[in-house]
Amino acid sequence: MKKKMLFLSASMLSLSLALAACGGSSDAGGDSNSGGSGSDGNGDDEQVTLRMSWWGSQERHDMTFKIIEMYEEANPHVKIEPEFTGFDGYFERMAAQAAGNNLPDIMQQNFGEYLNLYASQGLLTDLSEFVDNGTIDTSQVDELVLESGVKDDQQLGIPSGMNALTAIYSQKMLDEAGVEISENWTWEEFEEVAYTIHEELDTYGTRSLDVKNMFEYYLREKDFTLFNEDGTDLGYSDDQLLVDFLSMSKRMVDDGVAPGYDVVQQIQGVEDELLVHGNAPFDFRWSNQVVVMSSAADYSFDLNVLPGANNEHAMYLKPAMLWSVSENSQNKEEAAKFIDFFTNTEEVFDVIGSDRGVPINAEVRAYMQEDLNEVETKIYEYIDYVTENSSPIDTNFPAESTEVLQALENVDERVMYGQITPEEGAEDFRKTASQILGN
Repeated sequence: MKKKMLFLSASMLSLSLALAACGGSSDAGGDSNSGGSGSDGNGDDEQVTLRMSWWGSQERHDMTFKIIEMYEEANPHVKIEPEFTGFDGYFERMAAQAAGNNLPDIMQQNFGEYLNLYASQGLLTDLSEFVDNGTIDTSQVDELVLESGVKDDQQLGIPSGMNALTAIYSQKMLDEAGVEISENWTWEEFEEVAYTIHEELDTYGTRSLDVKNMFEYYLREKDFTLFNEDGTDLGYSDDQLLVDFLSMSKRMVDDGVAPGYDVVQQIQGVEDELLVHGNAPFDFRWSNQVVVMSSAADYSFDLNVLPGANNEHAMYLKPAMLWSVSENSQNKEEAAKFIDFFTNTEEVFDVIGSDRGVPINAEVRAYMQEDLNEVETKIYEYIDYVTENSSPIDTNFPAESTEVLQALENVDERVMYGQITPEEGAEDFRKTASQILGN
């Protein structure tokens, strides 16, 4: 029943967005969307209300409130109504709003599957006009960074900052176990280190691998992609690749080296993570999360590239998240002005630091580097390293990729619980993905 509900949730997301697209961007629901009486041509004296949504930790919520207050003080005619939650449930709520033609004016958007899904339904504003006329100043932003928010030649999002997958680790635990890692470690070396720490410290040797992020990286390291070039099928033909990945994860879970789903599902936030409490030495996630994890642990964690003999090709830079404007917003220009404020204002990053990624504005980035704390210094140095030792991010996520990734997670969970073998899981995933993608 749980698996059916998870799959149904992903299906309802696509259905809700389809319903929203059928509803178009008429004036129906316009007042509830903008809350104001203005249009794109609002004068400075006309009061405007913008709804703004994001996901994140409580720490991110608090920082975002401060930034909103800063903007409202500088722009008295603008009132911003915040809508926020954790990542879990964020896009389900957005789907419900989309179905009611009631998306927020400004929304935190996720690169890849979600951006492409919303783009396919025409729910996001093309911000090219506001970039071209200078409303959103991108003169200090690298063109490749901007392109990460482009879909079908439309600028549908402005990156909040740049990010990269990383192995966050506790040097203290590695020292206690007498092990070392390098920038060129392999998956075999990772397993060996994890097993050694498990045996020496009587704790987990690693946090379990998040299949939705890690399998895509695993494929890239083997010179494959999750989806093919036009997003109509999977990007690899040999199911042994997924069998090997699932077998590695299953082996560590069975041996107590990594936690199973029963443990992971009890983690309600960053403050509960195993790494934070010294119960595992490794956690694989996005680099911008190192700040809040280090803060929760009162310990400066270190960063390393992910394992793999070909990790220079596998590693990539990704927008930590994107700022998008809903197509049904009646205050698009005012929403664009806030995005410009967030992107190009030094004081914003005095508040937010690296929580939403390393700033994309080169001048702001240089300003921030003058006074970084220990954790932020590590993040900036890591992003610099990945910039020089990576390949371009894959952008060929089809609109149905949210369902495909959910199917992958469902298979991973069934394998970890021993309900099916890795071989059966790989076969089942391909069959389900092909059905979702229309093959």
